[in-house]
Amino acid sequence: MSKRSVRKMLGRMASGEPVHVTSAMASMRKLARLGALAQQFGYDYAHVGQGAGPRGDGYVMTLVPDPRPEARERAARNRARYPGAADGGALPPVAPEEVRLFKARIAYDLSSRLTEKQMLWFAGVAFTLLAGAFAFRFRAHPTALVGAAVGWAVLMALLPVGIVVNRRYKERNAAMLRAAGFTAVTDDQGTLRYVPPGGQLPWRARVLPRQH
Repeated sequence: MSKRSVRKMLGRMASGEPVHVTSAMASMRKLARLGALAQQFGYDYAHVGQGAGPRGDGYVMTLVPDPRPEARERAARNRARYPGAADGGALPPVAPEEVRLFKARIAYDLSSRLTEKQMLWFAGVAFTLLAGAFAFRFRAHPTALVGAAVGWAVLMALLPVGIVVNRRYKERNAAMLRAAGFTAVTDDQGTLRYVPPGGQLPWRARVLPRQH
């Protein structure tokens, strides 16, 4: 976590408006550490997406002011104790557990962006286009055409395996969040999210408690 990234984030947080933090290298750990630090100054995680960096594969995390009284008190306390934080001065300590939970929130949301049907469809289209491009490029070589067909068949056969791996990855992060007291809620788009104890979804959306 570079001092430049910290200064930039804390400087933007001074406005009291939502802040977008990027990681061009698609590093969830970097974003988690920045997010956990932002919590010390009254902000919390809203959502994450992709689109950062020159290739558009980096992460973009949105942080918003946390309205909970305990968050406001913590922010006031840390601003008094660390007045030079936004200028490269001393920073409040961040517990490893807070970083771990922040990373779990990011990881869960990233793995939930698409439904399993959407994942199968997009991956199937991508594999078909890849195999088709390869076959067209080497269409003069019969063995290459056979190789493209075999490769396509293997990749398509592995799709269910990828779905199972993603499902287990989501559940592992969800279990970690539930153990820490996070609550599962469904936003108005039908996406399951996890919010901290006493928290709520950061945007104005109709929230439905998850039915067990």
